[in-house]
Amino acid sequence: MRTCALLLALLTVGCASVAPMTGNSGRAAIPAQSSQPPRTYVDNIDLAGRISVRYQVNDKEEALHGGFTWTQNRDRTQVTLLSPLGQVIALIEVDPDGATLKQGGQPSRQASDVDALVVATLGWPLPISGLRDWLQGFAIDANGNRFVAQPPAAEVTTRDGWRIGYNTWQEMRPKRIDLDRRTTQAGDVSIRLVIDTWQ
Repeated sequence: MRTCALLLALLTVGCASVAPMTGNSGRAAIPAQSSQPPRTYVDNIDLAGRISVRYQVNDKEEALHGGFTWTQNRDRTQVTLLSPLGQVIALIEVDPDGATLKQGGQPSRQASDVDALVVATLGWPLPISGLRDWLQGFAIDANGNRFVAQPPAAEVTTRDGWRIGYNTWQEMRPKRIDLDRRTTQAGDVSIRLVIDTWQ
């Protein structure tokens, strides 16, 4: 039952109260010395993919798998989490007023901070607020510096302790993103996102 609830909540990959890390311009270019063409942050994206999570409960390893869709514009993010068989198990919506998490047969839950909402629901953290940038390969590193991933591989540790690995790319966009962090709620948490379609 707990695994089902966690899967429902797990696939709550959304984003709340988050602003693009790219600042006023809405764009971030890779360093000038790079041989790759400049990449820019995009406010509007629509993507679908797969998610798997490993974590610990009472020192026992657990694993969850499913799919997700992610739609964002400058002000809003909507994430639909899917079971391995494709059923909708959770929906997260984030706008300037806060975050809402809906699960089948349960009352909607709301909070001003999406990460707090997800932790309260799942019992362990998902870096929802960071994913709005991380899905596109942009982050702020542990020293507070802007980071822009580029092929063939890149890795960064964020200022909030997530280690992000970008090892698979498709047309200058991240294809697979690996996230790892030691947590107090669930020990070592590993999340893998595979993006199948971009629009």
